[in-house]
Amino acid sequence: MTEDRAERHRARMARRKARVDADIAAAAQDKGLLLVLTGPGKGKSSSAFGMLARALGHGHKVSVVQFIKGRSDTGEEAFFRRQPGVDWQVCGAGFTWETQDREQDIAAARAGWAAAACALADPTVNLVVLDELTYLFSYGYLDLATVLADLAARPPMQHVVVTGRAAPQALIDAADTVSDIGDLKHAFRAGVRAQPGIDW
Repeated sequence: MTEDRAERHRARMARRKARVDADIAAAAQDKGLLLVLTGPGKGKSSSAFGMLARALGHGHKVSVVQFIKGRSDTGEEAFFRRQPGVDWQVCGAGFTWETQDREQDIAAARAGWAAAACALADPTVNLVVLDELTYLFSYGYLDLATVLADLAARPPMQHVVVTGRAAPQALIDAADTVSDIGDLKHAFRAGVRAQPGIDW
């Protein structure tokens, strides 16, 4: 019985390997990817910074533009700013409920997009992370058509990761990979304050 089970397992894995190998062989195209990480759950920016670490591990040059967030004491910034090949810009004035100044927030958003557009036009930058960008469309701070045009005009092998809730459909349609990160449970709603090293 054990021998028969082992043989069935080998046959099943052989069939799976053949399918996986065929899928890998069929994926022969190389291109710069646009990835969108959206949804109400925790982990969108963390996932983007994981890709940032991967890119650096391959010796790539990277650029991070953070929108909305105004704090500069996050663990990811403290770590990545020290790494060679990283350009990190915090362009937000802070969360909108803190600033309470729409004109200031719009000015910060536009300055942030000017910085992002420079990175998107630079063929030496392999990966651009546009953290919390989606909120600027929800609030009407940036023109979506302009952003999509700049993304489409970037160097052909440059990868871009966009994070933030409620990504607009046009951005989702333009993306190569989209992850909708859900929210099943969060410690903050149980009265646990944000933790350094986990939340910021």
